[in-house]
Amino acid sequence: MRDWKNPLLRSRMGRLRICILLVLGITCTGLLLGVGKPPETRGVSAQNQPLAGFIVALDPGHGGYDGGARAHDSGKWEKEINLQIALAVEKELLNRGATVVLTRREDVCLAVGDTANKQRKRADLQARVDIAKEAKADVFLSIHLNEYRSRAQSGPQVFYQRGGEDGRLLAGVLQAAMIAGLQPKKERKAMAGDYYVLRSAIPSVLVECGFLSNGEEEKLLLAPSYHQRIAASLADGLEEYRLLLARQKGASGDEQSVETP
Repeated sequence: MRDWKNPLLRSRMGRLRICILLVLGITCTGLLLGVGKPPETRGVSAQNQPLAGFIVALDPGHGGYDGGARAHDSGKWEKEINLQIALAVEKELLNRGATVVLTRREDVCLAVGDTANKQRKRADLQARVDIAKEAKADVFLSIHLNEYRSRAQSGPQVFYQRGGEDGRLLAGVLQAAMIAGLQPKKERKAMAGDYYVLRSAIPSVLVECGFLSNGEEEKLLLAPSYHQRIAASLADGLEEYRLLLARQKGASGDEQSVETP
């Protein structure tokens, strides 16, 4: 049994009450000020973010048995770096309000089976396109790394499906954004190509982030800080692309309103 008449005990209980009151006061103040909320959402309305409502399908190229290109110096496979870059891009896009769907988050092939052949590769590519379609993505970005027999070649380059005007616009905007954000020694231009993953109604591009065959660029492509620069560049490009679409839609609407009696 406690002796409540003991002065020492009463003193301790008094100090305990004061501490409890202080903790409660700090907690209430923190709640009022918003302390403890996630940094990315504190004081920010999702509707006001630049890519809010924009759905982006990200495809880390290759995976599983298909390693893609291999870095000359480090021996790293393209599939590994593609995924790291895609995850960095996803994070950046989420921070700007976009909805993001990845075709893979692990080192896997998306086709059933264990035999490396053309049929399985085609099924793997189709699965990536299907994921983007099911997500009703506004754009589809397939992340890759380049390789060439000459180690002097360098620089990021964005490809679009030949004959696809929507992809051409997207590729041009992203190419300009990557040049501005990465400041590569070699400034390449967006180019038309013929890639299976780009053959859909979705505006699609294949982003070659750099050359693994170039020693200097390989070091950059292995660095998380460079992944973040790539992510910021692509996010900047998507913001600009979205603005261009809005301007085009606005201009088209103005023309229709003028023509209407």
